[in-house]
Amino acid sequence: MSESEAYHIPALLAESVEGLRIAPSGVYVDVTFGGGGHSREILKRLGPAGRLIAFDQDEDAARNTLDDPRFQLVRSNFRYLKNFLRYYDIDEVDGVLADLGVSSHHFDDSERGFSFRFEGDLDMRMNRDAGKRAADILNDYPAEKLADLFFRYGELRNARAIAAAIVASRSTAPIVTTGQLLDILQPFTGRDKEKKMLAQAFQALRIEVNGEMDALGEMLQRSLEMLKPGGRMSVISYHSLEDRMVKNFFRSGNFEGTLVKDFFGNVETPFELVNR
Repeated sequence: MSESEAYHIPALLAESVEGLRIAPSGVYVDVTFGGGGHSREILKRLGPAGRLIAFDQDEDAARNTLDDPRFQLVRSNFRYLKNFLRYYDIDEVDGVLADLGVSSHHFDDSERGFSFRFEGDLDMRMNRDAGKRAADILNDYPAEKLADLFFRYGELRNARAIAAAIVASRSTAPIVTTGQLLDILQPFTGRDKEKKMLAQAFQALRIEVNGEMDALGEMLQRSLEMLKPGGRMSVISYHSLEDRMVKNFFRSGNFEGTLVKDFFGNVETPFELVNR
């Protein structure tokens, strides 16, 4: 299996790229390069004068880089897209594409610690060169902060009890592996919803480790600032937290979903929704 095949097959590949209405000489941004599936499809539709800038902070993604003079891969978090576009003398773009799903490449690599299916170190960093690991959070955060992240990012109603169990466990030995975390979480899993609960708990940790919600918010704002009038943005979201943030931003221009009206009572929005 090639490195790019180890990543998930791009979701909604045709729909998301078609939604951009690629102009052959346009400038486009793929903020979630991964295995390069969306980027390849965009390049197929670009002419010789077109340009594509892609972002991915994971060093593994660099192995999938494309040998094409129209293409540039930036190894960075997509929250910094405006900075890098300006660095490459790009003042505006015709379209931005984001596939927010975590790739199967990450879930299937036991060394990364993203999945409860495999025994491995509790890392969960998309960029392994920087930042705190999941183990650091589990061993260092106070109970209140742990409960908050499991409630906000995992939407777990028993977040306080889970946090208390983590604090009790780490008092005897540091929590450093997925297996240890599973042992702690096991009493809180229902017989019929075990996988769902574990997925929510691991999701909460991953979001906290990578600052995913803050990064998503910055990416959306910077994309809006860089899109030229009439430019398009395709975003594929998965879990309810990011889906809510994206829809609120597209609908209202803010993350709370607060509608702003002009003097005549017309709703002001930076986007015209063409698909959902």
